[in-house]
Amino acid sequence: MKSKKTILGASAVALLLVGAVSGCTASSEEATSVNSEAEQKTIKVSYLVNDGFKQLDDLFNKVKPEFEEKNPGVVVELDPITGTDSDYTTKLSLMHQDPSTQPDVFYQDSFLVRSDVAAGYLLNLDQYVSEWDEWDMFDEGAKGAGQDASGSVYAISMGTDSRGIYYNKPVLEEAGIDLPWQPENWDELMADVRQIKESTGEIAFNTYSGNGAGEGAVMQGFFMFLYGTGEDPLFDNASGKWVIGSQGFRDSLAAYETLFQEELAAPVEEAADGNMWQKVLGPWIKDGTVAATIDGSWVPRMWGSAGGDFEWPEYEDEIGVAYMPSQDGGSKVTLSGGWTLALGSETEHPEEAFAFLTEALNYENALKFYVDNAQIAVRSDVAQDEAYQSANKFVPFFTDLVSSTNFRPATEDYPRISIAVQQATDDIMFGNKTVEEAAAAYDQAVIDIVGEENVIRK
Repeated sequence: MKSKKTILGASAVALLLVGAVSGCTASSEEATSVNSEAEQKTIKVSYLVNDGFKQLDDLFNKVKPEFEEKNPGVVVELDPITGTDSDYTTKLSLMHQDPSTQPDVFYQDSFLVRSDVAAGYLLNLDQYVSEWDEWDMFDEGAKGAGQDASGSVYAISMGTDSRGIYYNKPVLEEAGIDLPWQPENWDELMADVRQIKESTGEIAFNTYSGNGAGEGAVMQGFFMFLYGTGEDPLFDNASGKWVIGSQGFRDSLAAYETLFQEELAAPVEEAADGNMWQKVLGPWIKDGTVAATIDGSWVPRMWGSAGGDFEWPEYEDEIGVAYMPSQDGGSKVTLSGGWTLALGSETEHPEEAFAFLTEALNYENALKFYVDNAQIAVRSDVAQDEAYQSANKFVPFFTDLVSSTNFRPATEDYPRISIAVQQATDDIMFGNKTVEEAAAAYDQAVIDIVGEENVIRK
């Protein structure tokens, strides 16, 4: 056995020597290959995708080869995350916990920018935007969406949005509602909605509500009522304090109570489902199960030719739009938000990551995304492009609403306040609390979050 081992060892040595002599060229090539791999940089890009939102995936799959061709040695790893907005936000938050899983570039909801900056998740971009020759093309409001309280930039806007009411014209016409429909105040809105309900027996007016709907419950729901009740109904800008005890908050909850108790809105078991929007904007609005719904300017992207299962070639003829009226009339109510691109604070390749970001948001690609995703342009040059202005018939309507818009308070406390609002709508929707009880619970939740010294009673 010993002799055999010796022979085998000698054979192995001999083979190594032969390889060393005859394989010099191969070893050199291997060294070159190893060096190339060592020089290669990988940029991980994480973003949301679902049945109603495939446009960003389309954009990044266009940008990836273009960017890699311009930047030899840099590989873009696309990381699409399937789910709802809330699913995506939860997974992204978990990815931020570990530098090894945090993406280099990621899709970031603007309302989370300041809280995520405070958590240390986002890279400061001041030095990069100062050298970016296209930064001046972005309007000031868009720049603010990605800034912290000090004005430092941490994210770049991919477009903004506004919200209004979409309605099925044949359904309203059959119910005896004059077209184009435009209720002037809440009383007119409720009267028309009751008339529609009597005619169809279906969901007359959809407003998103409850914990399951997440941020949609406030942005495509409660805030569209609340911001029609008076100035600064959520956050008092003059004092920098959160508003509690307001009549406007109670009146908005009362409107929700009316919609759900009179069965004018979606059945509670449906409204509690965070994926109900897929039914609302899919079969229900098409077949008249839903007569009208509060939703965002981006919705036509779902009905357009790239909408997949949501595609609806006739939508421009079948759908009308109206602004949400204020409580007593006299003004339009809308809200704006939008998503951004940001860089992970732990990225090992910040220059390359920012270069990918700017490639994705250059003129050509920004135009593509604004048009495909029905976004309101935040680049002044793209806003003048004929392709953008004629993207869908509702672009002028929703763009005009931006002049009347409201934004969520840009504070790191806002995400937790939003959850408290969602809970209040959930309690009303399920009938777990009266208006007074739900409002009182919200007031206490706000105090618990920000402290008594940071609230103001109105």
